[in-house]
Amino acid sequence: MPADSLTVADGSPDAHLQAVRRLIARHKTLDWLFGLLGVAALMFAMLVFAMLFGQMLVNGFPHLSWDFFTSFPSRRAASAGILSAWVGTILVMLVTAVVAVPLGVGAGIYLEEYAPKNLLTDIIEINVTNLAGVPSIIYGLLALALFVYQFGLGQSIAAAGLTLALLILPVVIVATREAIRTIPQQIREGAYACGATKWQVVAHHIVPYSLPGIMTGVIIGLARAIGETAPIITIGALTFIAFLPPSPFGNPGHLISFDWLTAPFTVMPIQMFNWISRPEAAFQANAAAAGLVLVVMTLSMNAIAIWIRYHFRKRIKW
Repeated sequence: MPADSLTVADGSPDAHLQAVRRLIARHKTLDWLFGLLGVAALMFAMLVFAMLFGQMLVNGFPHLSWDFFTSFPSRRAASAGILSAWVGTILVMLVTAVVAVPLGVGAGIYLEEYAPKNLLTDIIEINVTNLAGVPSIIYGLLALALFVYQFGLGQSIAAAGLTLALLILPVVIVATREAIRTIPQQIREGAYACGATKWQVVAHHIVPYSLPGIMTGVIIGLARAIGETAPIITIGALTFIAFLPPSPFGNPGHLISFDWLTAPFTVMPIQMFNWISRPEAAFQANAAAAGLVLVVMTLSMNAIAIWIRYHFRKRIKW
């Protein structure tokens, strides 16, 4: 670079060098302040969570017992349990996973690998991204009109599972597409160079290599759905239920019975809402115990997602 390009108003290269150093120092200071602000925001969020979780732990942990997990809700706080709530939660999440995971992963693979790049595909992609941020109550209203009234499913486990499947479907699609995009293009080109077809490339390379990201997105979506209350209330989940759905293996005439899909239900967030709305302090403690169980279930699902990502990434050899 010519020497005259480093000069400033006084014609001195040293003055220009000092100005550049001051600019770099100012930017480093701003970067340090931004990092400090980010750490402060993170610590504040963790402190709030720790306080809430600590209060829930203190109030709810003494009420955790075998009877609490194996007893039905009751009008007496001392004998109330969460049996119907956690069973209903597991069954609803089972339906949600069975519906949302194949549809979401398949749609993500199609949009990323097979769909032509045209205006229609762009519109679909924009709508899928926008649907991921739609409030959950909107899905509840849609499910009320579609599943409960139009399809006649009523206030059943099937309606709840389909509702939550709609809720997390955009999340699964976006997570699948983002995971596929992390696969280097050279993997596809190498497979095609060896004579592989499109399906062989996707089935033998794209899906296995992107599986850690896909599974992480799926489990995080399910962890979001397990704590949703608004869409479940909208479709008419019961706030008090003292019986279990029919067993899938309880019908001697059939190997597997699906009568439980049409059974009434309740879930953990609804049970907590029922207890927290009561004025008695004992029911508040029961709600804290149920909330503790729900938090542990959610954290466990996130831990499983982290383990799956780590486990499958160790097996990937590029």
